[in-house]
Amino acid sequence: MSQLCTNWKLRLAAAGIVATMMSLQPALAGDMARAVLMDAEGEAVGTVTLQQTPHGTLVHARLNNLPSGAHAFHVHATGDCTPPFKSAGGHFNPDGSEHGIMNANGMHVGDMPNIHVPASGQLEIQILNVSLSLDETLFDSDGAAIVIHAGADDYRSDPAGDAGARIACGVISR
Repeated sequence: MSQLCTNWKLRLAAAGIVATMMSLQPALAGDMARAVLMDAEGEAVGTVTLQQTPHGTLVHARLNNLPSGAHAFHVHATGDCTPPFKSAGGHFNPDGSEHGIMNANGMHVGDMPNIHVPASGQLEIQILNVSLSLDETLFDSDGAAIVIHAGADDYRSDPAGDAGARIACGVISR
């Protein structure tokens, strides 16, 4: 009986070591994450799935009940979506880069193209963010979030241009 207990203890210890080693490794192609976006009234306005690929992270958004027009769409540095969503912090920027897709000295890892919502308020898009990785920098102790702003990002201003109020937010989780 003691031999059986010892074997199980060894197997559990080995499983713990493997799990620890896997959590320390960089993101692998196929790793997934998700965010459910809510507006300031607590109503769901869509989901965003993130999938690690060999070339970056594929961001797939299915959105509804949003105002029509151009809206900034970013990964923010903190996984806290307390309205009015300032709690999500600034753009996810682990390298300390300048802001803006059009900035020669930029861009933040969390910078992504504006989304353009039609009159129906519904939109489905896919964006490949070649700088974003589903690794420990994204899933650090305070997490990260996806944020949609009331207005468009100008792609140039540093610090980040004023894209207006934050109208939707979702904490990214595995």
